[in-house]
Amino acid sequence: MEEANIPIKKSSSSHKKPIEEILWLNILELPYFRGLLRSVEASFYQDLELPSPTLDLGCGDGHFVTAAFDRELEVGLDPSKKPLREAIKRGGYHTFVQGMGNELPFPNDYFGSAMSNSVLEHIPQIEEVIGEISRVLKPGAPFIFCVPNHQFLDSLSIGNFLNRIGLKPIGNIYRSFFNRISRHYHSDAPEVWQERLKRSGFILERWWNYYPPRSLKVTEWGHYFGLPCWIWHTLTGKWILVQARWNLGLTYRLTQKYIDNSECPEGVCAFYLARRNLG
Repeated sequence: MEEANIPIKKSSSSHKKPIEEILWLNILELPYFRGLLRSVEASFYQDLELPSPTLDLGCGDGHFVTAAFDRELEVGLDPSKKPLREAIKRGGYHTFVQGMGNELPFPNDYFGSAMSNSVLEHIPQIEEVIGEISRVLKPGAPFIFCVPNHQFLDSLSIGNFLNRIGLKPIGNIYRSFFNRISRHYHSDAPEVWQERLKRSGFILERWWNYYPPRSLKVTEWGHYFGLPCWIWHTLTGKWILVQARWNLGLTYRLTQKYIDNSECPEGVCAFYLARRNLG
């Protein structure tokens, strides 16, 4: 599939956040391995325009949008009550809606844009959700999303180590295990997403791979080294015990070495810019 050479429009935000600032905002509230990936993704939105009103499908606790944007988006939608309560405290949206992506409670042609950041890979009924997003978008409105791609599982360091020492079946078991704990239903190639979008009335204008295997290694191992953060979050609702520079300065410096928001063919995630057909 060829990549269309479509220019990216500048964001309507008055302040374009540098990636170092975005990384710090994420490290303050998230485990370092999640903060690293989210910072890379948030950096892409600094050069994009999301015409109002904007729908964020799968807004979660709202942390991503407050780190990535200066303006409030119009609607944050999520199926779960608990993260929505956190999102309401944090702000970032004019309206918060608890709802399912395959039954969006909005009229036809309502939104000027939609985004879904690292969410669609977790949804089994993906075709229905994309169809609903198309329905509620105005003709010509952009839909921006990112997901793990077909290179994700094959780039896991532990799985590749097991392959190298002759334990490929165990390596495949590990990949299945990691996919399960990541709750991934779709780690697909761009051609697959292009067909899904086309069936729902979208044109895929541009896409690129990002997040090289060396950065994925930080995320992969972080799932295990970050266990204390998970325990603390379970007990208190917060990922980070002490949100201070003296506590997180070293983590920030070490994580900064792996932050890479360049477009790379070997990247394990893909960023998509689609647009609803005018017809």
